[in-house]
Amino acid sequence: MTRIPGGLIDRSQTLSFTFNGKRYTGHPGDTLASALLANGVRLMGRSFKYHRPRGPISAGSEEPNALVTLREGARAEPNTRATVAELYDGLTARSQNHVGPLGLDALAVNDLLSPFFAAGFYYKTFLWPRAFWKHLYEPFIRRAAGLGALSGEPTPTPMTAATCIATSWSSGQARRGCRRR
Repeated sequence: MTRIPGGLIDRSQTLSFTFNGKRYTGHPGDTLASALLANGVRLMGRSFKYHRPRGPISAGSEEPNALVTLREGARAEPNTRATVAELYDGLTARSQNHVGPLGLDALAVNDLLSPFFAAGFYYKTFLWPRAFWKHLYEPFIRRAAGLGALSGEPTPTPMTAATCIATSWSSGQARRGCRRR
């Protein structure tokens, strides 16, 4: 591991975590991004449209590139910035927005074809036949350009009144579950 001496990282302890199924080590005080960089991992995701390789370019909450999914199953948390995700022992993270292995993303071919993808390309090209847009073109484009996805599994923790108050700022299933109680 490559480390700069000093800072708020406690190097007397070692934490173990996984990224894309591979085990790495870090220290308390590390973020996921800093631990991955210290382990030599530079590629942490792919860009939305052209699937170009992406790694962190900043160390804060403004980071646009190193988006990962933390945990698995019903507790999965997609679109988390690796630069603000505090490392803990047993953390499981995976990269997002790629088809196949991260280093060999099948949709990276979009980058080679980018000179042919003008602004509005999708909407001007895939209009006919009309039924194909809704059922074929649009779902494929959304999956290809999408971010992380929720698991779709129910949350194992039952909702309490406090949970409902906390989720009243959000929308979707959580709020609908609160109204039914």
